[in-house]
Amino acid sequence: MIDVDAVLWDLDGTIADTEPLWIAAERRLADEHGGIWTEEDSLHLVGSALIDAGEYIRTTLGLALTAAEVVDRLVERVVAGVREHVEWRPGAVELLKAFEAEEVPQALVTMSWAVIADEIAPALPFDAVVTGDVVTRGKPHPEPYLMAAERLDVDPSRCLAIEDSATGAASANAAGCHVVVVPHVVKVPEADRRVAIPTLAGLVPDDLRALF
Repeated sequence: MIDVDAVLWDLDGTIADTEPLWIAAERRLADEHGGIWTEEDSLHLVGSALIDAGEYIRTTLGLALTAAEVVDRLVERVVAGVREHVEWRPGAVELLKAFEAEEVPQALVTMSWAVIADEIAPALPFDAVVTGDVVTRGKPHPEPYLMAAERLDVDPSRCLAIEDSATGAASANAAGCHVVVVPHVVKVPEADRRVAIPTLAGLVPDDLRALF
């Protein structure tokens, strides 16, 4: 069982089931511009930095928009969706509160913009928040997780990251974290310091520590 100095959480698909909102926003944008957008396109973007996703969408759909403009349109629609309702992933909020009860520092590490995180994070026990619009290099680069560890003043190698995507897991592993993967809409390959489990439901903090 490993000692954990901090827990670093992904948001989309890990804490909140926002992936359907992103996919709906992508499809709506494609429909508005007469483009073809497939499920494979949506899955390809899961966990990616938003500006990278915006460039992929712009290129794939042949849009006369910049990548930043594409992102702005997606973010506007996702914000509207989370304001209406947040669907929590099984066991996530309960584990957040359990780690809080143990006084373990926690950070949110998301590629969503701050305007989206601001709709969700204030209700949860986070000591730091890193969003996609404050990093220069998004997931799968380690910068987001390194920044979160720095803000909590902890060693990344003593952090537990919780992710749902291959992109996010690669980012956390590259930063030196141990990673618990709870796959949701995409498959995540095996790797060192990475363990996949089917759900967080019914688990307590020691269950995650005991995975490594």
